[in-house]
Amino acid sequence: MKILVTAASKHGATEEIAEWIGATLRTRGLEAVVDRPGDVTAVDGYDAVVLGSAVYIGKWLQAATDLVDRLGPQLSERPVYLFSSGPMGDPPKPDTDPTDVQFMRAATEAVEHRLFAGRIDRQRMGLGERAVVTALRVPDGDSRPRAEIEAWANSIADALTSTYATAPAPAAA
Repeated sequence: MKILVTAASKHGATEEIAEWIGATLRTRGLEAVVDRPGDVTAVDGYDAVVLGSAVYIGKWLQAATDLVDRLGPQLSERPVYLFSSGPMGDPPKPDTDPTDVQFMRAATEAVEHRLFAGRIDRQRMGLGERAVVTALRVPDGDSRPRAEIEAWANSIADALTSTYATAPAPAAA
């Protein structure tokens, strides 16, 4: 079973989440390919897709939404799992889905969406971004819940291998 894992990332934290998901799926014996959304031209040949994005100002990044705009019909033909990364703090805020996730779910017919806390590293940010996170009093730090992310990837592997194992065999010609 071949799975595409792709995530739009501004400063690398969400891309690392995609790498963690891909690595977890590979430990389960699945072929997981991790690629950037802008480099994905088709999803033919993939049995499932895990698609994510960093969230800024309550929305997914353009690279992820462009992928859905370009390949939505292809995506809806296979299981799609969505994730967002961005909330910060303890407890992480905001704790609601990004505004465009409803559209992403509908366009891809996604199985589910997960919201994970993110990472803030002012050293990687431009002046405008630093001003915004300072004004909003967003703390620096890495709040990404790696164990929770890996458990979610394992649940995806369980669902896919269960579905694949129970799928009817192709008819003989």
